[in-house]
Amino acid sequence: MHPAPSVIFFTTFSGLGFGLLVFLGLGYPGVTGWSAFAFLTIAYVMAVGGLMASTFHLGRPERALKAFTQWRSSWLSREAWCAVGALVLMGLYGAGLVFFGTRVTALGVLGAALSLATVFTTSMIYTQLKTIPRWNMALTPVKFLSLSLAGGGLLAGQLTIALVLLVIAGGVQLLTWKEGDKALAASGTNMATATGLGDRGTVRAFEPPHTGTNYLLREFVHVVGRRHSQKLRLIALVLMTVVPVLLLMLPFSHIIGILAIASHIAGVLTARWLFFAEAEHVVGLYYGKR
Repeated sequence: MHPAPSVIFFTTFSGLGFGLLVFLGLGYPGVTGWSAFAFLTIAYVMAVGGLMASTFHLGRPERALKAFTQWRSSWLSREAWCAVGALVLMGLYGAGLVFFGTRVTALGVLGAALSLATVFTTSMIYTQLKTIPRWNMALTPVKFLSLSLAGGGLLAGQLTIALVLLVIAGGVQLLTWKEGDKALAASGTNMATATGLGDRGTVRAFEPPHTGTNYLLREFVHVVGRRHSQKLRLIALVLMTVVPVLLLMLPFSHIIGILAIASHIAGVLTARWLFFAEAEHVVGLYYGKR
């Protein structure tokens, strides 16, 4: 699929922001006053900034509020409700930390749960799409959640758990790439099923359906060369997992922490670009692009 910058920014930074809110809601780190205000500001800027970025990919951004009306059937709508619930509860929880130096445990735990639910509902927007076999598997939400928690632990300064979560997230990402590469073939969808002509013999593309481009080709048929893809996968894995883990094993300083966070974010952005660029929408079969 076409990797739109707004969606890459949205899924990366909202995941990091809500991941940090999970840790803050559970009391890690146990900060109050201005320190709590600083951590909450970082979390809210990332989470809200990411959510706002997602509207730039909508054809009619002014209609975004209508997403709240379809919660019975739409994962996008469920994401919107979970996000609002998480931000409101964590705002109340944060007010207690900042202004009264008090941690209201129930608010924090509920806010953390809704923050995690927001990341899950975001992942399900993509997981539910049977037309994109690479996304339509159980590993997709696991990948979103593992990266969110790893990034959240890193931003929260929880070095020991961040090390473990970074390794887990890297392993999940590798497994997702491995299984994703087989997903289109395993789906049973091919040129014959895409055109409905399979009962007439072997089907191949003789000429494209039309001479120009169209919306489907622009948005759903983006082809990445295998060598280019493999190189970017290596860069993503090294930046989001290997470099932060090595840095965190050194004697800690704020400079090392900032470098680890910057490297992780750069790696997640690269991996998220690949998440969209490598996604083979089955409509590409109709155009002979797969």
